[in-house]
Amino acid sequence: QLQASGGGLVQAGGSLRLSCAASGITVDNRPIGWFRQAPGQEREGVACIMSSGEGTAYYANSVKGRFTISRDNAKNTVYLQINSLKPEDTAVYYCATDCGAYYSGSFHLEGYDKWGQGTKVTVSS
Repeated sequence: QLQASGGGLVQAGGSLRLSCAASGITVDNRPIGWFRQAPGQEREGVACIMSSGEGTAYYANSVKGRFTISRDNAKNTVYLQINSLKPEDTAVYYCATDCGAYYSGSFHLEGYDKWGQGTKVTVSS
């Protein structure tokens, strides 16, 4: 239902825009979260946008000021603009139809079983 794309290999300091395209559901009436999983680490949520009725965006502490989540209802797509990329941003990025709970500076989503393949972001130093 959600397909993430837009990843790639970039140098530190560069930018990427990730896309999360929805099919079979609409993104404007539910929260959408972006998550990432680095090798050997747990998946962590980095950004969340609430449904259009509220539209508020929330970010993990580690990405505030560098990541921007947005939604294009006409395209049924949620985006994640990533600026000032750092090597520690290297991970596979996923989107989800939930944001989970926010604690310890990031989002944590338990029991979600609809993860897609994600899109890989590699940042070289």
